[in-house]
Amino acid sequence: MLSLHREQTLSNLFVAYLLVRNIRYQEDLIDQHCNSSEKRLARILLLLAKKHTPGSVVRKLDQAILAEMVGTTRSRVNFFMNRFRSLLSG
Repeated sequence: MLSLHREQTLSNLFVAYLLVRNIRYQEDLIDQHCNSSEKRLARILLLLAKKHTPGSVVRKLDQAILAEMVGTTRSRVNFFMNRFRSLLSG
């Protein structure tokens, strides 16, 4: 903690990081409270797509992991993913 007092640049970066994380937590809480599980899944998929850049490592996510992230069941995620696919193809 002493280095945060001595190093202004490090301190500024740390505070900026904490603010970004706090904003993300607030957005997640609002999303969980106000949106349907389908909208939450769409938001998570969009956030994951934004993180992906050419050459980056993409963590393999199955529907069970997505269901935990969304706060719903795997079968609901499967239903929504099939709906998203049909919207894209149709």
